[in-house]
This record gives sequence, C-alpha cells and structure tokens, in this order.
Amino acid sequence: MDWQTEIKAAQERIAGHIVATPTLQTNAFGQGVTLKLEQMQHTGSFKTRGAFNTLLTSNVPKTGVVAASGGNHGAAVAFAAQKLGHRARIFVPEIAGPSKIELIKRTGAELTVVPGEYANALELAEREASESGAMQIHAYDAPLTVTGQGTLMLEWEQQGLDADTVLIAVGGGGLIAGALAWLGGRRKVVAVEPVTSCALHAALHAGAPVDVPVSGVAANALGARRIGDICFDLATSMDVQSVLVSDSAIIEAQGALWQAHRQLVEPAGATALAALMSGAYSPAAGERVAVLVCGGNIAPEPEIAMR
Repeated sequence: MDWQTEIKAAQERIAGHIVATPTLQTNAFGQGVTLKLEQMQHTGSFKTRGAFNTLLTSNVPKTGVVAASGGNHGAAVAFAAQKLGHRARIFVPEIAGPSKIELIKRTGAELTVVPGEYANALELAEREASESGAMQIHAYDAPLTVTGQGTLMLEWEQQGLDADTVLIAVGGGGLIAGALAWLGGRRKVVAVEPVTSCALHAALHAGAPVDVPVSGVAANALGARRIGDICFDLATSMDVQSVLVSDSAIIEAQGALWQAHRQLVEPAGATALAALMSGAYSPAAGERVAVLVCGGNIAPEPEIAMR
C-alpha cells in the first residue's frame, strides 16, 4: 500500500468532520518538549479520525455499523455514525468505565456492556456483525482505520513539528501504525506501553504477535490482548524502539499535565509523557522530543456547576 498517498486522501476526506488539534511547547517536564493535544479531538481521542475515514469511504448497509471498543473507539464510531446518519451498535467491556460508557450513550448508539475485557467485547461484536449483516469497524487493525489515524501525524507536521523523536502510547497499535505509515522512517518513533498491557513489546520480543494479559490504570484504552498485524509489520520493518512504564509513572504524568498546563487527560493520554518523565526513555543530548497526548476521557468526568 502507498500509505502516504492514502493518508493524504484521508485527510482531505475527513476535513470538516474533525478538529485540527493544537500543539504546545513546554519546559515543564524537565526538558523542552512539544505536545500534540489530541485529547481535544471530538469524543476526546484520536479515534474519531479513523471512524470518519472508514464511514466516509464505505458503503454502509442499512443495518448500520458494529464496533467493539475499550471505550474511545466506540465513542468515536458512535459519534461519526450519528453525524452521518447511520445506526451504530457498540460493544464495550465493563472496564471501559462510566465516563466512556456515558459518552457512547449520549450519541444515541445501541450499547452493550460486556463482562471481561476488550477481547470479550470483540467476540460479541463479530457475532453481531455476522448475524445482522452490519459493517464491523475494527478499532485498530484495518487499513482505513490506520490511514485515518495517520492524518494526525500529517497534521502535526503541517503545524511545524520540529522533533527528532516522537513518543506514542500503544494499545492495539492503530495510532502508532498510522504515524509510522506517514513518517516512513523520517523520524524516530518510540512505542510506550504500560508494563501490565504491553502487546507490542511482547510481540517484538517474540518475533510475532502473541496474547498478553491485560490490567492496570490504562487498560480501558491500551488494553489490547494482541497487537494488530498492521502495526506489528510496520514496527518491525522500521525497528521501532519499545519502552514500558509503570502505573505509578502514568499517574504521575497525568498529574503533571494538569498541574503544569491544566490539561485533564486519561491515563492512556499521559502514558507517552510518563516514559520521558520516568526515564524509561532518555533522550540524547540535543535530541528534540515530541509527545502525543492521545486521550482525555477520564473517569469519573468532572462535575461542572452551571450558574
């Protein structure tokens, strides 16, 4: 696939449906770093890009769309389907949490909360798609999803990204796959995962995608049991560096984003920054570093008093 051509086409396709999210240069975390604030995207995560790209490219059946999600993908698919006039059925695991579940409910989508984790929701979503004829939208391992997410890195470069290295949190791998597909090796990309949910890290060590146990504070966003094939192929071909961070480091980074810049993000959104703050990734002298802040759906949501 000519990834760059497809990502450029995706950017044109979804323009007007997504937010061009801002960037921020800061010295608040021990060194100069550039942040991309993608938690300000519709539904609070980058997932909206892939959802719109998929729906705008596909002939959606009358039975609509089906998606399994840890929460953010489901919210994005539900939002995009609502805007484009399609029926949506979303399956999420219990660990999605109340904030993401309520976000999906507000779109009017049909929601099923499944005991267990993402893999259990995916099993039921696949069954529903097979029985109903609805179109299934995979959370990360599909070309249209990956090219949609790749528009984020294209957009960032158009905004003047000046970095040697980009740190990106990884769950199933759709976001980092999109970044790798767009960059094509022009910048160093570092994959950051929680110690307790590390599908890419395990796959790189095993030489192939493998199942991993899933738990921890970021599991409802980064809790894929197995890395996507597209991500694995791109990551191995480009020799991506993989680092792991603890839950405590993620929570510390989450707090630091709030204290320094009043950016309220979910644990997954702070995971890439955690690698820099904890020393899991140590830049070389003079190395220019950028961090992708990918999600803002915290649980519980803040209660805002309207007067």
